[in-house]
Amino acid sequence: MQRGIGAFVSHGSIVKNAVLQHIRLVNPLARVLVKHESTSAARMEEHGFESAKISDILKGKGKSADGSWLWCTTEDSVYDAVKSMTQHNVGALVVVKPGEEKSIAGIITERDYLRKIIVQGRSSKSTKVGDIMTEENKLITVTPDTKVLKAMQLMTDNRIRHIPVIDEKGMLGMVSIGDVVRAVVSEHREELDRLNAFIQGGY
Repeated sequence: MQRGIGAFVSHGSIVKNAVLQHIRLVNPLARVLVKHESTSAARMEEHGFESAKISDILKGKGKSADGSWLWCTTEDSVYDAVKSMTQHNVGALVVVKPGEEKSIAGIITERDYLRKIIVQGRSSKSTKVGDIMTEENKLITVTPDTKVLKAMQLMTDNRIRHIPVIDEKGMLGMVSIGDVVRAVVSEHREELDRLNAFIQGGY
């Protein structure tokens, strides 16, 4: 999946450029529109998938129990953390210190559970989240202003599926690779709609 996502990212601009090239070669109005192409293309670029930000994903997720605001503490048992993930159908939880819900201490994922509990034969009920989590100083994070494609590239390059979102005030939420892919697919669909409108003279 990671390889497919990487290909999707790297070929996004190629697809758009190919469509624009198709407009030049096939559209009978191309000669009339050519002088407006750079301006219209700039408008499409401004509002296209390259401009989508992580804040857009967070707005779409809201504060419902979908992973945006789910967390556990360093003192919780791994069993309770995994139970929470299962109940809410998410693959990771933000970890905070007890009483410090805005200060991220780390992240615990399904992968941590499999590698550090199951494979090593440890007890999930007697092991604390803080003992197996990925600590804050090793985390890869993004801000609300990070571009969605940049976040996707970070996740692909580092082979991770969840990435915390923080700002100067602390923890804001979490996005998954699924959230990012859905956002990019949606933006690509809107981009194609804009290109179609461009062909039909809608710009």
